[in-house]
Amino acid sequence: MKFAVHAALWMRDWAEDVAPHLEEAARLGFDGVELSLLGMDDATTSRLRAQAASLGIELTCTTGLAPHQDLTSDDADVRAAGVEALQHALRTADALGARQLSGVVYAPWGQRRMEGRDVRWRRAVSGITAAAALAAELGITIGIEAINRYETDLVTTAADATRMAADVDHPNVGVLLDTYHMNIEEKDVAAAMGAAGARLVHLHVVENDRGVPGSGHVPWDAVVEGVRATGYGGWATLEMFVQADRRVSPDLAIWRDIEADPSDAARRGLAFLRARFA
Repeated sequence: MKFAVHAALWMRDWAEDVAPHLEEAARLGFDGVELSLLGMDDATTSRLRAQAASLGIELTCTTGLAPHQDLTSDDADVRAAGVEALQHALRTADALGARQLSGVVYAPWGQRRMEGRDVRWRRAVSGITAAAALAAELGITIGIEAINRYETDLVTTAADATRMAADVDHPNVGVLLDTYHMNIEEKDVAAAMGAAGARLVHLHVVENDRGVPGSGHVPWDAVVEGVRATGYGGWATLEMFVQADRRVSPDLAIWRDIEADPSDAARRGLAFLRARFA
């Protein structure tokens, strides 16, 4: 298994330069850094790719869709814009040298329309399928992330994400599971992960308060059991949001500092992961 940290741990604003965060992650001993594609341009991607190579770390990417790029929209033009957004994200990930693009790739984050779920589901599957052809061409794997009920009404469980990946039915499309969301939604974390099986392509590991894993009540024995059941050996990313009032996480309701020092949180999180998943 390879261990990464999401650069958002240190960030105040999506527009800031992440180069210092790559350096800090490498100093702490991470194998890679996960980057949001917000604010990326050609010059930035080229510079960060070169920096990651010089530091000996890899990059993975996350992305999402804006309301005007909703794959599930009733408007065909909006759906087309969603496919174009995923294709652009894939090209950007490729420019960074990343081989994985994961996230809420089926509908805008925070959307809870509730009605017409079956129709919206089919539209999301169609849009991801359209993007999967480019993913295969570039050699990038798309991870469909299951998030909790307060953030979407479409893909909230491991079973949902696995079913959507199965409906897309493409070798470059799989499932991203996140221990924060599973801690809310799953009755049996190990069984949920086991059901994802070989479709599991990415794992976010974070505590129930989005802080350092091992410091709260996520059932880590069950997570380890689930990893072993699937035979998963890919990326495990610390996607921690631990500081209050940051512009990178206003809708995540981080109203208090969960950890005093992001770098110390990353250090302790990495030590925990290496001990548990060795």
